[in-house]
Amino acid sequence: MALRIVASRPDPAIVGLPWSRPLEDWGDDIVVPLPRGLSRHVVRIVRLGDRVYAVKETVEEIAFREYRVLRDLQRMRLPAVTPQGVVTGRVGTDGEELPAALLTEHLQFSLPYRSLFSHGLSAESLPALVDALVVLLVRLHLTDFYWGDVSLSNVLFRRSAGGFAAYLVDAETGELKDSLSTNMREYDVTVGCENVFAELLDLQASGQLDAKVDAFEIVEMIRTRYQALWDELTGEEEFPSADMWRIQRRIERLNDLGFDVDELDIVTDFDGDSVRIQPKAVELGHHCRELQGLTGMNVEDAQARRILNDIAAYTAHYDLGREDRALVANRWLTRIYEPIMAMVPPEARGRLEPAEIFHEILEHRWYLSEDADREVDIFDAARDYIDTQLTKRPEEAVATPGGPTPGTP
Repeated sequence: MALRIVASRPDPAIVGLPWSRPLEDWGDDIVVPLPRGLSRHVVRIVRLGDRVYAVKETVEEIAFREYRVLRDLQRMRLPAVTPQGVVTGRVGTDGEELPAALLTEHLQFSLPYRSLFSHGLSAESLPALVDALVVLLVRLHLTDFYWGDVSLSNVLFRRSAGGFAAYLVDAETGELKDSLSTNMREYDVTVGCENVFAELLDLQASGQLDAKVDAFEIVEMIRTRYQALWDELTGEEEFPSADMWRIQRRIERLNDLGFDVDELDIVTDFDGDSVRIQPKAVELGHHCRELQGLTGMNVEDAQARRILNDIAAYTAHYDLGREDRALVANRWLTRIYEPIMAMVPPEARGRLEPAEIFHEILEHRWYLSEDADREVDIFDAARDYIDTQLTKRPEEAVATPGGPTPGTP
């Protein structure tokens, strides 16, 4: 049987992997000792040159199906790992057929939930994990995507301005529908609650989560926060025609949540005395698109919002409100952000993404200023943070042979 590789962006080095050996027998010469989430399949993280992939053994039909689903999600700009290819026709040295393999690109600066807790994540951060999972689920449902196996195990988390952003890592049971029914959405939420409940109990049994944490209370948070976000993004709102300002207020509320409104359905009654509005097309990424337009930076939405606030503070401090906003943002980038990032020593650049480092420096500066009862200079705060905080954090990026991997995804 001939080895066959179907890839979206072919990497010639893939051919050289030891496909005639089961994944569980692959050695340290290619396997990267990165933390992996729980999986029903054998999964290995491998390095090929300066690129890192996750390889999963599975049934050929399932591998191609998941590959196509992930490609669809990628085209729709939804938060999921990037599919690289499918390998079939594998035969072992003993002549026996081996399972097909699905390759996805490793998501830089991401961790499975278990690794977050082993890195010192506290129970107080659980609501932030729940929020990230809920936002991911709502975004998928808005595009009529049925997940089928919602859980912490099927997600990778990236830090985002003190919170988290969640990425779908296992789409084996997922399916894009022509229209996603309310029953299917509710089933996804129910499955998510059941799976997360079991995962939290497992964390408690292993001693990684405080036994006093009420797992039932946490999973109920999934249901209530999902419904609240779904209602805000899709719910109808009716008001007198004299209160047309409420249209802009609804849009601003959605913008504050990080969503852009691409289409708004506005209906008036026969006499024009009342107005009913309902968002029809919303998309997460309001702040990151705004920041990217101003500076070219590509970061998580919560990070973008924090950086935009700092640019606004910079604008006010130097009384630059009359100048072009893009020019002010570029000045901030070259005089504040880039010099601060240049202060980070090479050996510490794999600790956190640059945007997350900047967020933590702003937090650190606030605490230093409060202790000193005066505003501490941003560069002094950065030096102190790097020396006392950043260098003590564990590595969260994959190091390339030439040094730590830059923090851009």
